[in-house]
Amino acid sequence: MAENNEASTGATNGNGAQPTLNVLAQYVKDLSFESPGAPNSLRGRDKAPGIAINVNVNANPLSEAQYDVLLTLNAKASFDKDVLFNVELVYGGVFNISGFPQEHMLPLLFIECPRLLFPFARQIIADATRNGGFPPLMLDPIDFAQMFQQKLAEDQAASKVKAS
Repeated sequence: MAENNEASTGATNGNGAQPTLNVLAQYVKDLSFESPGAPNSLRGRDKAPGIAINVNVNANPLSEAQYDVLLTLNAKASFDKDVLFNVELVYGGVFNISGFPQEHMLPLLFIECPRLLFPFARQIIADATRNGGFPPLMLDPIDFAQMFQQKLAEDQAASKVKAS
């Protein structure tokens, strides 16, 4: 029975221990919602506002196996030159990660951890915009793997520029 379980959960790390990724805590580190033109910004419009969204992920070790991962989401809605709303969320999670090879740590911290945090952060953004008098802003799913690959490519390009 244990053999079947091991096969279904993946490879071991060599000492027989299964790799684990556990969410120990999730929290709102910072939440800001601004609607500088309210109540005028709440009136109906004949076309949708432009919405700019920025996403960032940071990770910091807390101990040998625990990491604090911060997902930062900024969304700014504008119509013409007027800012309708600006919402910023820094949503964190404390993760216990053990048994993984070292080369898997960065993808875990910058792809898997934010992927686990995103649905909760998305709901907070939707609630904040709805509570601000606007339709809820439902962020599209984010491809954290693509973001990670893009960041690696940018870092490699920057190191080549510095080396020459």
